[in-house]
Amino acid sequence: MAGFRVRRDDTVQVLTGRNRGKRGKITELLVKAGRARVQGVNLVKRHHKAGAQGARQAGIVEKEASVHLSNLALVCTKCDRATRVGHRFLQDGTKVRACKKCGEQI
Repeated sequence: MAGFRVRRDDTVQVLTGRNRGKRGKITELLVKAGRARVQGVNLVKRHHKAGAQGARQAGIVEKEASVHLSNLALVCTKCDRATRVGHRFLQDGTKVRACKKCGEQI
């Protein structure tokens, strides 16, 4: 499987769907599914029964559902815009991610 252009703790922007335009930090990357959980984006409600001996509170819990990686764009830290990700090599031979809009290292 090809490598991903985003990593955990990257700030991303949602490109499509009801959460279009929202920004958040990636909290979890689901590699096999090609999806990611983004903080504060794609919130869903789940109904929970009480756990045994009061281990879990009953009620409605709001949590983040995953978003497909094709619907996310990395936000460049320098130009603060959603951008595509390129790669380049530094003088010492290490490969780094680069912003396609401003050319800066991400």
